[in-house]
Amino acid sequence: MVATARRIIQEEGLDALSMRRVAKELGSTPMALYHYVQDKDELLMLTLSGTAAAFPRPELPEDPRERLLAVAVHMHDILGRIPWVLDILALGELTDKDALWMVEEIIDSALACGLSPARSVRAYRVIRSYVYGDLVFRRATERRAENPSRGRYFPEMITEEDAATLPRLAAVRDRWREYSADSDTAEELDAIIEGLIGRGTAHG
Repeated sequence: MVATARRIIQEEGLDALSMRRVAKELGSTPMALYHYVQDKDELLMLTLSGTAAAFPRPELPEDPRERLLAVAVHMHDILGRIPWVLDILALGELTDKDALWMVEEIIDSALACGLSPARSVRAYRVIRSYVYGDLVFRRATERRAENPSRGRYFPEMITEEDAATLPRLAAVRDRWREYSADSDTAEELDAIIEGLIGRGTAHG
């Protein structure tokens, strides 16, 4: 049941998954599945289970700031290799328990850097938001490249007529994709962490 649900998500996306669809694939009925799982959310939790454990934990540096960065980069790397997990995580509160060691390390490292418990949790939320957001946009860009449209989307929608009201965007429009592609995840996360620690410790 879990393997079938995972295959459907991987091949067709989260929207294609339903208890009825899984039951049909298994030659069963939706009611029969409820003998094993309480609802679709529990099935999704089971589908996530074990995904993080498939990736070996990296050797982490002793310095808490460097450790914080290493774990954040590792999180980005793992999710980048299993993009279907992003769709499940976007539902909120659903996660793979085997992945919680990363949350633990980020909060522990933030505390060791001098952040309060509240700011350490916020630091994790900011890092998570960057990782998820970056990967979602990367995936969208890849899909657009695979299926180019005749429509004019950003940044191509910016025209010479827009230069008066959007001068900065008009100036970089033709090199927007070049500039966007020239990004370094570790460098960007490092800048975020620098700000979180600097601001957090300055406020006591």
